[in-house]
Amino acid sequence: MPDHARPAPSADPSSSPASDTWHALSTGEVQQQLQSEPAGLGDAEVQRRRALHGPNRLAPPRRRGPLLRFVLQFHNILLYVMLGAAAITALLGHWVDTGVLLAAVVVNAIIGFIQEGKAESALEAIRSMLSPHATVLRGGRRLDIDAAELVPGDRVLLASGDRVPADLRLVEVRELRVDEAALTGESLPVDKDTLAVAADAPLGDRSGMAYSGTLVVYGQATGIVVATGSRTELGQINRMLEGIGTLSTPLLRQIDRFGRYLALTILVLAAATFVLGVLWRGHAPAEMFMMVVALAASAIPEGLPAIMTVTLALGVQRMARRHAIVRRLPAVETLGSVTVICSDKTGTLTRNEMTVRRMVSAGLDVDVAGVGYEPVGDFSIGSSVIDTDRHPSVSLALRAGVLCNDAQLREDKGQWQVVGDPTEGALLVLGQKAGFTQHIGSAEWPRLDSIPFESQHRFMATWHRDADGQSWIFVKGAPERLLDICGFERGDEGERPIDVDTWRRMANDTAAKGLRLLGLACKRAEPAGARLGFSDVEHGFTMLGLVGIVDPPREEAVRAVAECHQAGIRVKMITGDHAETARAIGAQLAIGVGKPALTGAEVALMDDAALRRVAMEVDVFARASPEHKLRLVQALQADGQVVAMTGDGVNDAPALKRADVGVAMGQKGTEAAKEASDVVLANDNFATIAAAVREGRAVYDNLKKFILFMLPTNGGEALVVIAAILFELTLPLTPAQILWINMVTSSTLGLALAFEPAEDGLMRRRPRPPGESLLSGFFVWRVLMVSVLMMTGALGLFLWELSNGTSLETARTMAVNAIVVAEMFYLLNSRHVLASVLNREGLTGNHVALWAIAACVPLQLAFTHLPVMQGIFGSTDLDTVEWFKVLAAGLLVFSVAELEKFFIRRTPIAGRLAAV
Repeated sequence: MPDHARPAPSADPSSSPASDTWHALSTGEVQQQLQSEPAGLGDAEVQRRRALHGPNRLAPPRRRGPLLRFVLQFHNILLYVMLGAAAITALLGHWVDTGVLLAAVVVNAIIGFIQEGKAESALEAIRSMLSPHATVLRGGRRLDIDAAELVPGDRVLLASGDRVPADLRLVEVRELRVDEAALTGESLPVDKDTLAVAADAPLGDRSGMAYSGTLVVYGQATGIVVATGSRTELGQINRMLEGIGTLSTPLLRQIDRFGRYLALTILVLAAATFVLGVLWRGHAPAEMFMMVVALAASAIPEGLPAIMTVTLALGVQRMARRHAIVRRLPAVETLGSVTVICSDKTGTLTRNEMTVRRMVSAGLDVDVAGVGYEPVGDFSIGSSVIDTDRHPSVSLALRAGVLCNDAQLREDKGQWQVVGDPTEGALLVLGQKAGFTQHIGSAEWPRLDSIPFESQHRFMATWHRDADGQSWIFVKGAPERLLDICGFERGDEGERPIDVDTWRRMANDTAAKGLRLLGLACKRAEPAGARLGFSDVEHGFTMLGLVGIVDPPREEAVRAVAECHQAGIRVKMITGDHAETARAIGAQLAIGVGKPALTGAEVALMDDAALRRVAMEVDVFARASPEHKLRLVQALQADGQVVAMTGDGVNDAPALKRADVGVAMGQKGTEAAKEASDVVLANDNFATIAAAVREGRAVYDNLKKFILFMLPTNGGEALVVIAAILFELTLPLTPAQILWINMVTSSTLGLALAFEPAEDGLMRRRPRPPGESLLSGFFVWRVLMVSVLMMTGALGLFLWELSNGTSLETARTMAVNAIVVAEMFYLLNSRHVLASVLNREGLTGNHVALWAIAACVPLQLAFTHLPVMQGIFGSTDLDTVEWFKVLAAGLLVFSVAELEKFFIRRTPIAGRLAAV
């Protein structure tokens, strides 16, 4: 072994830094370096090392208190403008205006506080993965201690069911299997031994190591602690999480940018208006300031935060019905802007149910239909379905798979489940498809003895007696191991000498398809002694067949991947499995077809620039560690992509947190993965992600429709105020009346657009560019056009009434109602950006819009006719003729907006505008 592969020597071995190469050292070298004796450390040495290394625990996460979270809700430039206006109106004694402004600010802050939701808990979830107890040898005594007391050099004893309490180098192993899925993504438990491996071996291939937080599912072992606390692999993930800040979503970035530009525009416009009014028109500063406050109030979209929250919340409800639980509201819309989905393989794209797809015996190549644990499916050769009972070689191989087996297949409420090793479960399902169940096998072929599977022997053997009293020994295991003990092969014609080269060629061909291989063999003989021993499994066996096993893709995932591709979204598969398995499954899902798979080891050799180039070209990544997954997400984001990441293990948590949308599995996901994510899938199904993307796009559509509805309202009010100032007219709208329109009627009506159903062709659009402006040039034109129409209707009606001798209060009341009625009509226009609403679907397709208009009518009647409202807002009663005039102003906006859509639909750019 090269010197650079070993940990650096130290005067104090126990203080050596955590090394990535303990797996590359022999057990003797590890014991020598850590000065770990077979009897364990003494008490004095334990105390010294604990003082040096600290406790075996992770630092608690930093939390932000609720008061600070609430105060930070006011950190918004639009709210600053409103607070400033409220302060000055209070100094001028306009208490009604002050109260309405402050109410708007506080309501928005409360909504933001609720929206932020649950505090970050991913770090706490990782800490909970640490084992609370550990069994150690110290001073020759076996002790059960708090796992936090472990130190490097301690000897830890592991047994089935234990959670590994620290990173251990295994020195004694007895049939140990460890579930490392949470740390490595490996879908099956891993067999462990004491052998050293290459220094650059991926985490999942370090068979001589047991890592903190993983679970012992079978066997026993003794290991030496080589890393504790933050220096474990789990601790490194914890540190990675601490260093990852939560990214803002595309929508929030757009809203923030939009808010800044809007606030700057409002301030500049207000300042210019104030200066012109005072210096040019000679108005009193106090009077002019109230006009400027009215202008600012008319331009600020007070209802935007509330409507955005409600729209996102409705998206949350719709996603929940599709089994996607949203933990953070902005993630709803972010899903709609995703350009790349990085998906875990096992259980998300696949069923997480091992299935035999191919059987090979001497002279026969059999395809097996059916997927998952439900024992339904035919056996076929080519295109012809066969009866396995007519093929003795296949029938006997099926029997061997069921008899030489420790798993159980159960049905519970129509759901088939495997108890035990998933690979053995696949053999039980295979036998039951042919009619040979475990119950039949136990009755007709009782087991007399067995040799359990051990990694060093790589096979399992069982001894049975059939109904005729004949003794049989069945063996299953690695094909190359079984070929060593087989002298014969079984065909339909009987036994014959084995053709080893043909079997190896068939094994390679099956493995190349991404299938896991198991060999099945038998010998009709009695054991040499009273029990089955290893000497009975050395030679004389007959090769029965090979089975190819795979975790098959979900059928709905295949369709969902195709839908994502159609929507312009790249799907990348990142898994802890081996490259060939990953590439084969990817090909079945139409992911990375014809492209090589990239391994974690290859990713580790690339710098960030090289990885950024490769990340978009390669679609299948295998043997990926937490660092590799995080770097891949960062590389894609650096390329300008909006990334959704799915995962279930603690190894996925850093990438889940870093991604624009982290999607965790709800059924088999760890708490660390769920807490680091934005969305949790209740059914662990990739198809749910595709459905959630569709909902996210619909949410964004509805938000843009709301903005397209809201801005002309604000723009029309602002133009009314500006015109009044420039032409020295009496102010048509007071600040309080403007806030009534914005906070009550506009928000009530605009809320209806959150309930708009998704438009056809939503998933045939390309993803919108991440840097896209919230307002396109076309949207600006639409806002200006409708703003002018609303100003024309309201200001024209106001001036007409004044010229006819109507009182100022009545003219203002008519102006307010003209804007609100125009909003009611324009709400219907806004249901479709370009399509006409002059049809049944356009007018009645959104029942909530009709209810919103119906709710707004009594609000305006109360504003106009209730004495208490007249006292607050300065409104007066209107007669029937005046109401008809108000209605005509609203119809003006509706008619011209529909005419504009009619002409634009007939232009060549209509298709491009429809996707804006």
